Amino acid sequence: MDQTGIAFLDIIFFAMVAGFLILRLRSVLGRRSGEEKPERWRSQTSKPPVPGAPRAGDAAGDNVTPLPDQATAPAAASEPPVPGSIEAGVAAIKAVDASFDAQGFEGGARAAFEMIVAAFAQADTTNLRPLLADPVFESFSAAIRERVAAKHTLTTTLIGIKSANIIDAKLQGRDASVTVRFVTEQVNVTRDAGGAVVDGDPNRVESITDTWTFSRSTRGRDPNWLLIQTAAQH
Repeated sequence: MDQTGIAFLDIIFFAMVAGFLILRLRSVLGRRSGEEKPERWRSQTSKPPVPGAPRAGDAAGDNVTPLPDQATAPAAASEPPVPGSIEAGVAAIKAVDASFDAQGFEGGARAAFEMIVAAFAQADTTNLRPLLADPVFESFSAAIRERVAAKHTLTTTLIGIKSANIIDAKLQGRDASVTVRFVTEQVNVTRDAGGAVVDGDPNRVESITDTWTFSRSTRGRDPNWLLIQTAAQH
């Protein structure tokens, strides 16, 4: 057989192989018949189904309970806070002062605690004055004067504030008051003029619980809260 005949047989052979492969591919992948559902290949979140509408493939008589549409379902009515509770006090304050936020207040109380503790230890009445109500300022000032007269120095190291939580909130007239319980770890040491320790232990960390009450008049424009009462438990 000449070369032309061999080339012709090669062409027929490769054509048969190609035809066989096409048939195998069709049997594996299938052929589009026009009945496929193209939505199967679309994102399931692209278009949510209409609530209550039958889904494709559901029988007409199927017992289907549609879920409520979140956009149209009525919101559950929240129960009013229990009278005398912290929530009731917070709601009462917020009703006359829309800017009041309990979580934000706790953050501000932490900052005020650090400032007041530091200023008291440093005998800094200038920074204490705008943070304290008159009776508390007089009490703090008297303690500072006694310390200075005795030539004592107080060193307070605030290791950390473990918690600062509102435990009471009230609105009396237009005067709001909020009580916060602080749980802190501190090192407090008082030394005399010669540096000898007269109170406290520089090597001991104390766990101290302070209960402070802050107040402000919602009538005024001054947004600052003043410390009106303190109590400590070691």
